Amino acid sequence: MLHLIKLCVGIENPAELVAWQHHRLEQMRRNGVPAELVHRTRQMPKRRDAVLDGGSLYWVIKGVIQLRQRIVDLREEVNDEGRSMCGIVFDPVLVATRPQPRRPFQGWRYLTPEDAPADLSAAEHDAVDAMPPEMRAELAALALL
Repeated sequence: MLHLIKLCVGIENPAELVAWQHHRLEQMRRNGVPAELVHRTRQMPKRRDAVLDGGSLYWVIKGVIQLRQRIVDLREEVNDEGRSMCGIVFDPVLVATRPQPRRPFQGWRYLTPEDAPADLSAAEHDAVDAMPPEMRAELAALALL
């Protein structure tokens, strides 16, 4: 098993990503299009089979890994200009992880299971949700949450 890690550009917090993906799926359903979450990127992982063997994509939000999504497929696609792309297809369930700071990088990177942060337990998740948003943001920025 092998994971991927990617910056979540333009998203301020985990709740915003959850809402955006939910909105996108609803929009697809209304338009009669198969409702699936696909992120398109330029490069197909060379270690595709290892990623598809239970791997997830870990989202870096505001410099901190905060969520992950199981990867259900990596498929070759072609964009409007005829350029080859990789479509990363996600399970719609987003899982909160223990925050782990991460420096900026471009594209995606491999993430070994040993280096991946653990999922938050239900109790930890409830405690984080109960915090005021400002406190949660401050603690996440300090990688204490």
